[in-house]
Amino acid sequence: MATPLVPLKTSANRVPHPFLPTCRADLDARGWDAVDIVIVSGDAYVDHAAFGPVLIARFLEGRGFRVGIIPQPDWQSAEAFKALGKPRLFFGVAAGNLDSMLNRLTSQKKNRSEDQYSPGGRTGCRPDRATIVYANRCREAFPDVPIVLGGIEASLRRIAHYDYWSDTVRRSILLDAKADLLVFGMGERPVWEIARRLQAGEPIKSLKGIRGTAYLISDDEMKAHEANRATKAADQKTVVLPSFEEVVADKEAFARMSRDFQMETNPGNARAIAQRHGTRGVFFNPPAKPLEDGEGKGEGSVAMDELYDLPFNRAVHPMYGNEGVPAFETVKHSVVLMRGCFGGCTFCSITEHEGRVIQSRSEASVLREIRAVRRQGDFRGTITDLGGPTANMYKLKCKSEAIESKCRKLSCVHPGVCENLSTDHGPLVQLMQNVRKEEGVKHVFIASGVRYDLAERSPEYVKELAAHHTGGQLSVAPEHVSKRVLDKMKKPGIESYERFQTMFACASKDAGKEQYDIPYFISGHPGSTLEDMVELALWLKKNGRRPRQVQDFIPTPMSIAACMYFTGIDPLKMEPVFTARGLKEKRLQKALLLYWNPEHWDDAREALTQAGRSDLIGRGPDALVPPGSGAPPSTFKQRQQRR
Repeated sequence: MATPLVPLKTSANRVPHPFLPTCRADLDARGWDAVDIVIVSGDAYVDHAAFGPVLIARFLEGRGFRVGIIPQPDWQSAEAFKALGKPRLFFGVAAGNLDSMLNRLTSQKKNRSEDQYSPGGRTGCRPDRATIVYANRCREAFPDVPIVLGGIEASLRRIAHYDYWSDTVRRSILLDAKADLLVFGMGERPVWEIARRLQAGEPIKSLKGIRGTAYLISDDEMKAHEANRATKAADQKTVVLPSFEEVVADKEAFARMSRDFQMETNPGNARAIAQRHGTRGVFFNPPAKPLEDGEGKGEGSVAMDELYDLPFNRAVHPMYGNEGVPAFETVKHSVVLMRGCFGGCTFCSITEHEGRVIQSRSEASVLREIRAVRRQGDFRGTITDLGGPTANMYKLKCKSEAIESKCRKLSCVHPGVCENLSTDHGPLVQLMQNVRKEEGVKHVFIASGVRYDLAERSPEYVKELAAHHTGGQLSVAPEHVSKRVLDKMKKPGIESYERFQTMFACASKDAGKEQYDIPYFISGHPGSTLEDMVELALWLKKNGRRPRQVQDFIPTPMSIAACMYFTGIDPLKMEPVFTARGLKEKRLQKALLLYWNPEHWDDAREALTQAGRSDLIGRGPDALVPPGSGAPPSTFKQRQQRR
C-alpha cells in the first residue's frame, strides 16, 4: 500500500518550518519515537534545494515519511551514525554535491585550500570515497537496516570506472560499499518507489525492477545474461558490458564498455545493463523517467514544481553558529529554472547524472520562489542567477516525443543543432521579463553559462541578455579553438562563439552598456596537443584575451573524456586519440593558456620549445613570452603594487 501524499506547503502559504531532525533531541521535540529514513550526507546541512541530499530528504518528507539527516558525520566510528536511532526503512547515503575525491584534490592532485560545502570552507570534514566509508559505518551501526546509495559520487561510479586520483580502474562502488541498492541519476522517482514499497512490507531483496537503480546479482544470474548475449538475439533486453576483469586488463575492452554504456542512457529506449565483477554481477535497470514539466499530471506524478515548492528554510542549520557555508553564499539568491542538458560534452558529468531531457519549472513556480527569496532578511534586490546547468535551455526539447524516445544520439547540438530540436527562446525571454517586474527585484543576472550555439539563433534573447541580465561580464565556454579538439569535446566550432560574441557586443552597445563576455577554456583535454595549445594561445593574443580562470582537464568517473584519457582511444569511433597523461604535460598545456602571466613563463617557454615553436619566444609583436629563464627582474606582485 503506497504512502499517501500529504499537502505540501508552497511558498505562497509557507509558514516557518523546522529543520530536518539531526539528533535525538530533535526527534523528541517532534514527538517521534523513530524515523523512517535517515539521509547521510558528506555536505554540511544547508536547507536549500541546491543541496542534493537535502532535496531528496525534503521530497520524501513531503510524501509523508519521517526523515532525518546526519550531515558530515565523524566517520572514525559507527557512533555518529546512531544519532537518530535505527531507521525503520533504510539509510540513504550520499557523498554530497561533489565526488569526494574531486572535492578534495585538484587536477594536479594537490589538496584544495577550501571545501565549498563545509562550514567556514574547512577541509577534512569528510573522508575520501565518502560513499563507501559512510555505507560501511551504517552497516556497522545497524546491520539489518537496508542501505541505499545515491548522489553524484555513486551515480558516476556505478560501473567499472577509471579513477584519476589513484590512476586505477575501480570496480562498481556498489560492491565496495556493500549496499543493497544504488540509485543513479536524479533520484526522486526511484527513491520514492523504494520508500513506499519498503513501507508496504516488501523486503529490500525483492526491489528488483525499479528504474534508475542497480543491485548485485549472483554468478548464475550473470551467466544467464552472458549466455543470452552469446546468442546475439535481436530482441536482447539486457546489454552485457565487458567484465571488470576485462576492462582492467584491456584498454580496448574499457573503451567498448564506455561506448556500450553511453548508448543506453536515453530513458525512452535504454535497455538494462549487466556487468560481471568476479563471481558476482551488477545489474542496472534502465534510467528513471524524467520528471514532468511544471505542475505535473495529478496524483502519482513527480513534477519539477513540487520540488521547489517544498518548505526549505533557505538557510544554514543553526548548529554551525555564525560559520557560513561558501556554496550556499553562491546560490542563496539564485533560482534554478530547469535540470538536464542535451549538450553531451564529453568532459562533463551533467548529462550522465541529470539526463539529456530538459525538465523545466512553470513560470508560476519560479515567481513563487522569487517571492520567497525576496522575503529573506539579507535580500537587497539582486537575483544573482536565473539559470541551471545551462542558462538558455529552458523549455527546449525535441519537436517529436516519438523521435526523442527512439533517438540514440549523445548530443542534440553536435556536430550541429539537430533539426528536430526546438530552439525557441520565447518562453525564457518572457520569464526573464516577468521576473524583472516582480516587486522588490532590482537586478536579475544570469551567471550560468550560456550555450552560444543556441543563443545565436535568438537575437531577441541576446538583446534581453545584454540589456538587462549581464552585470558587466557574461560567462561562456568555447573551451578551445582547434576543430579537432572541439570535436573530441562535442563542442561547436570557434566560429559559432565568434558570431555570438559579435551579437552580444552589438546588443550591449545598443543598450548603452560597456560589458564583455568572459570565455572559459580547458587545457589538457584528450585530443589536445602542445601544438593545439599554441594555436589557442595565438588566438587569445590576437583577440586580446587574458583568461584568468582556466580549467585543467580532470577525468571525472564514467565520462567519455575520462575513457579517452585512460585508454588513448575515442570510444565512439574506436580510434586512437592523443592525451596529455603526465602532470607535467598537463601543466605545460595550462601554461600556454596563461602565456601572459610571468609566473608561468618558464613552463610556457618549455612548452613552446617542445612544440617546435621557439620562434614565439622573444620580444617582438608576434612573441608569446619573452626570452630568458627564471623570474622576471621584479616579481609579478611587485609590479602590481606599483600600478
